[in-house]
Amino acid sequence: MNAIQLIVMVLVAWGIWRNIEKAIAQVQQQNFSFEELRWPWIVLAGSLYLLGTLPMGLFWYRLMKAMKQEPRLYSAVRAYFIGHLGKYVPGKALVVVLRTSLVQGNHLQRSVVATAVFAETLTMVAVGAVYGAILIAIWFSHQQLLLWTAVGIGLAASFVTLPPVFRAVVLFLKVSRINPEIEEKLAGLNYPTMAWGWGANIVGWTLLGGSMFATMTSIPDADAHMAGGLTMFPLLAATVCLAMVVGFVTPIPGGMGVREYVIMEMMAPVFGPVVAVVSAVLLRVSWLLAEVALAIILYGIPASAPATDDATSESPSSEESSTTDPAQNPA
Repeated sequence: MNAIQLIVMVLVAWGIWRNIEKAIAQVQQQNFSFEELRWPWIVLAGSLYLLGTLPMGLFWYRLMKAMKQEPRLYSAVRAYFIGHLGKYVPGKALVVVLRTSLVQGNHLQRSVVATAVFAETLTMVAVGAVYGAILIAIWFSHQQLLLWTAVGIGLAASFVTLPPVFRAVVLFLKVSRINPEIEEKLAGLNYPTMAWGWGANIVGWTLLGGSMFATMTSIPDADAHMAGGLTMFPLLAATVCLAMVVGFVTPIPGGMGVREYVIMEMMAPVFGPVVAVVSAVLLRVSWLLAEVALAIILYGIPASAPATDDATSESPSSEESSTTDPAQNPA
């Protein structure tokens, strides 16, 4: 393992540990016992989270294909999920680094792959904000601050992801200096592709709402309010949408503290302050552990070796490359 890989792993491990440590401290402050929890529901919450993020990862794969890249499907999904761990490092830029370095295939250009990362992330934020805003407007219109926060983020992110606007932004940032072909590649980012992404993200966000539902079901003190079954789903889905979106647009690693604040603001009026804090912490811990477990599994199953033909080999004079996997480059 070379020095760069070691530094990346240390940073990720440190970020994850800090998140877990803070989460446990928050629960302990509420004098809540973990022994009371229904652990199968927490496992389900983590599983639904991973299932919910899968459509978003497939959209990233579709974006790369639309921009004339040829990633391998398993390699793209693997890079997407392992890349999630980068958000626990300050700045969150490590997400882009991990995904662009891990994805493999033919005719991959790092600048195009990175552009697809930003397009996927902005679309996820836009759909989550719009989804949450609609739910809040219909069922919880009294939450004016949260409603207009979701509306504002949703409008801004949606505008940027309009294909002509996104293409203009990328060109304005002078990516063409790195890759002269970027304008040609961006032509594939069109309305049908983005519509597919919106559909995939709606499915994903709905499953993330299901993860929040499973989290609340795991807490015995929430039973009285969860007795109505799926009638609570709009509140839970709106909560998870807004919490994640606000967490993503802040530079704080993993949105730590910001996400929990939104969840507590949404949950406390219905479930009380203790359950609100516990639910926020449990959601973070279940998602984080699910991400780490899956990343370890996927890291242990390397993507197939990259092609070696001239069209995919990297040269000093060209930005085009078949990106390689750090897992397959031991020191």
